[in-house]
Amino acid sequence: MSREPFYYSQEFARQLDNEDELARFRDEFYVNAESIYMDGNSLGLLSRRAERTLLKVVDAWKTQGIDGWLQGQYPWFYLSEKLAALSAPLVGASEDEIIVTGSTTTNLHQLVATFYKPEGKKTKILADELTFPSDIYALQSQLQLHGYEPAEHLIQVKSRDGRIIAEEDIIAAMTDEVALIILPTVLYRSGQLLDIERLTAEAHARGILIGFDGCHSVGAVPHHLSQWDVDFAFWCNYKYLNNGPGGTASLYVNRKHFGRSPGLAGWFGSRKDKQFDMEHQFVPAEHAGAFQIGTPHILSMAPLIGSLEMFAEAGIEKLRAKSLHITSYMIDLIEQELAGMGFTIGNPRDDLRRGGHVCLEHEEAARICKSLKENKIVPDFRAPNIIRLAPVALYTTYDEVWETVQRLKAIMVEKQYEKFENTRDVVA
Repeated sequence: MSREPFYYSQEFARQLDNEDELARFRDEFYVNAESIYMDGNSLGLLSRRAERTLLKVVDAWKTQGIDGWLQGQYPWFYLSEKLAALSAPLVGASEDEIIVTGSTTTNLHQLVATFYKPEGKKTKILADELTFPSDIYALQSQLQLHGYEPAEHLIQVKSRDGRIIAEEDIIAAMTDEVALIILPTVLYRSGQLLDIERLTAEAHARGILIGFDGCHSVGAVPHHLSQWDVDFAFWCNYKYLNNGPGGTASLYVNRKHFGRSPGLAGWFGSRKDKQFDMEHQFVPAEHAGAFQIGTPHILSMAPLIGSLEMFAEAGIEKLRAKSLHITSYMIDLIEQELAGMGFTIGNPRDDLRRGGHVCLEHEEAARICKSLKENKIVPDFRAPNIIRLAPVALYTTYDEVWETVQRLKAIMVEKQYEKFENTRDVVA
């Protein structure tokens, strides 16, 4: 689409910042003035509120000791449920359908152990070939625990172009041999947003349970899990939700499944009024809390209190609107400024199909990422050829987006990347 030259100017970027109603939240975060952070889809930045609630919980431990479980501003015994209530509006669920607990992969193991019930010829699990590796590892191990060979019983829908998964292909793979489906809400490389409602309806029409990995969407994309009748979901909280490295994850279980025994039972899945009876007969909680296993990771949950309070103020719909606009703006700048330099936009362009980051493909992606870091831009590399750039709605400015593209242009014109090897670092 042809645009006026002013659209591509720094003045226009700054005008957009002046008009941004979410701009005030940037001041809540510890933003490094010496660099531009474009990696919030991998690890979100620390906010002052998250720091404050972490320190309050640490202080409770310091001053109250074990009494912190039931006393203080944030009693630990009920903290998972408090955070579930704050999380509920982000995913369109009731607060009792969510629990903040464990890690992403631990929660996936719990949910598969609970909902994968092979019977007769319905023994297979359906996933896709572009999903995050940890999910595949978990599914393979769960199949092995049931005595099934993953090569035969794990179906991975193929991508037609190596970027996206066609929903028609997923639906076609929903055969009468499939017992369970696990899919990402957003593909971690290309940023493709799947049609969760459609896929859930198609699965249920065939008598198949379906769950979603929301790691790359929750906090950037609003969901309506209960309305869509999704069976279960799980996600991390350290990307768009800014809970800190290794922060406690979350899971969702549709209330129609309440009363189902958790596949992996543990003490903190007990009904709270029964937990300290210390009996050897497990009495599970009557809500998503039943799917907890171990003691909550209190210090890893504490930053999420402050972070989710900000999301409540900003509103997920407004965050989504800015996310779509700022990523579209970045894509427009890339197409204008980097034309003829070997880049390909890997994202779907349709707003209904795009998550919260920009997928930029280049055969020299690894060394370009290293050069971006040298130029004080923090990107994210994903093998084999993807540069992920995430302008996060809460703290990224349009001016930073403009500056990022200009520095990337200089890197390419001056061939600055050539001094680096085109291989990833140990952590990419």
